[in-house]
Amino acid sequence: MKTTKIFSFIFLLMLSSVTFAQDELQITAKDSIVKSSWIFGVGLNAVDDSGNVFDGLFNFGDEWNFVPYPSRISIGRYFKNGLGLEAIGTYNQYKNGKNIDGEIITENISYFGVDGRITYDLNRIIGETAWFDPYVGIGAGYTDANNRGRGTYNAVVGFRTWFSDRWGLDFNATGKWAMSEGEGVSNHIQYGAGAVYQFGIEKGLSKKGEEKLELLAAIEKEKQRQQDSINEVNRLKDEALLAERLKKQQEADALAAAEKAKIDALNKKKEEIKSRIESLGNVYFALNSSVVNTSSKKVLDSLANVLEEIPTLKLKITSHTDSRGTSKYNDWLSQRRVDKTKAYLISKGIAEDKLVTEAYGETMLINECDDNTYCPEDKHAVNRRSEFVIIEF
Repeated sequence: MKTTKIFSFIFLLMLSSVTFAQDELQITAKDSIVKSSWIFGVGLNAVDDSGNVFDGLFNFGDEWNFVPYPSRISIGRYFKNGLGLEAIGTYNQYKNGKNIDGEIITENISYFGVDGRITYDLNRIIGETAWFDPYVGIGAGYTDANNRGRGTYNAVVGFRTWFSDRWGLDFNATGKWAMSEGEGVSNHIQYGAGAVYQFGIEKGLSKKGEEKLELLAAIEKEKQRQQDSINEVNRLKDEALLAERLKKQQEADALAAAEKAKIDALNKKKEEIKSRIESLGNVYFALNSSVVNTSSKKVLDSLANVLEEIPTLKLKITSHTDSRGTSKYNDWLSQRRVDKTKAYLISKGIAEDKLVTEAYGETMLINECDDNTYCPEDKHAVNRRSEFVIIEF
């Protein structure tokens, strides 16, 4: 017995430890990264076309050329394997007096560039950093610089820094080597900086997230094994409980069926009585009269028979007028009619507590014959009535 208790304690301790570890290893948004996307960028570019590669690299005043407004646009598609394809268009302007292609120019000259390149995400090598995204690439393009067009071989190094899954900044430097240097053209460096926007995003787990997922799967498998053991221990007990529950359910179903049959029979009886009362029709009155006439007495006599036959039946009598006359007068007249209707039933031996009355005047017309509509007498007549509604059975 003691051995069993010790085993149970160790088992529960293991289960709680696994549950705690699983809670600590939940996959979060930090474990999700962008795997592939389109990236659109707009920004600035600067051109160092002095012919020096690193000499005077930061000699902005003499050798760098840029314009003070957006001059670079790019669109690229980036894939899960880390490769990207990008197209870039740039505009710039050389200023009078700058050193271009090894010579000093004497006028402002426009610069145009169209380039395509293949890049590789260095995070695939150094590991994901989420917000920091360095890359290298190669490509080719066409540049019109110093009024001299030339094809170029390109190499780029840069990085993007992300503020969210959508928005970030891109900084890069591209070396451009002329395909033919025999035409007085030189190599140059082009720098770019701007905002980038990602769309068409496909996300996936980072390496750390994948490791978490594998560990969670292992924990879940162990938890399931433990649960299977518990289920096996409780199986026979559950079967006995199920049999007992089934027996009780069958008994409850039989009671519910009997109760439903009783209610259905009662509703059927009620509908029969309702149809019977409705078939008697209403009590109608002459114009400006509350006298119960001979035909109305026949209706009330039949109604009295029904009330005597069914001691538990309780009715509501409602009386109405047509629209002619003032509202105040019609309220008074409908009250007279309902009182006379009730009085006649009482005179036939119906207990007063089985009858409830309500006078509505001209407020519940059953046709269009209101104060603004002309109607013949036969249409007005149907509004001068007493009706009967079952309120208790």
